Amino acid sequence: MTAPRPATRTPQRRTAHLAAIALALGSVLVGVAPAAVAGAQAEEQLAPSVVAGLSKAIADRPVPADYAGKPEARAWQDEMSRRLVQRMPDARERAEFLATVHYEAVRAGLDPQLVLAVIHHESGFKKFAVSVAGARGYMQVMPFWVKLIGSADQNLFNLRTNLRYGCTILRHYLDRESGDLYRALGRYNGSLGQPQYPSAVVAAWTRHWHYEQSTTRLGAASAATLTR
Repeated sequence: MTAPRPATRTPQRRTAHLAAIALALGSVLVGVAPAAVAGAQAEEQLAPSVVAGLSKAIADRPVPADYAGKPEARAWQDEMSRRLVQRMPDARERAEFLATVHYEAVRAGLDPQLVLAVIHHESGFKKFAVSVAGARGYMQVMPFWVKLIGSADQNLFNLRTNLRYGCTILRHYLDRESGDLYRALGRYNGSLGQPQYPSAVVAAWTRHWHYEQSTTRLGAASAATLTR
């Protein structure tokens, strides 16, 4: 039987379909650390109020110096550090990376495991990854975002800058798509309507970065549909 076209599915059916595909792909993706495979996020005309809101989010304070020692971050970082050690052997680099991921994800209202899954698939945890479309860094951020909502002195290969942009942009797409993770990830990758990218991210999330004790919010709609 031919599957319904993604454009005709409700967000709930679409995400359930995505989850099924992700589970099927999971066995193929286990143990794979892919190279940069980002698509091309489309530069769109944004309302001045949206630009102002995103610019404010980008310019907010950096990770507090004592953040990694906070109880809510410490246990998570210890567990994720164990999983990440083969991809990022240097302990100091790994600790800074994970503290920044956790802080920026929670700050943006995202699950840190989702952010790790995006990085896993986008750059394979390569800080200086560059895609064929010109996307840069861990979360493969397109340079046009710096011109649109940032400032010329911001370097997308800088850890905090890259994660700040990536998490802010993904949150923006989730809000724009009313929490529909399938469509938000498609927009993030520049492949809206195609199942391969969101399926692969969810598969990496499920197989590599799932964390039972996570209490961060992903967003009401996307969190609900992912469990259906």
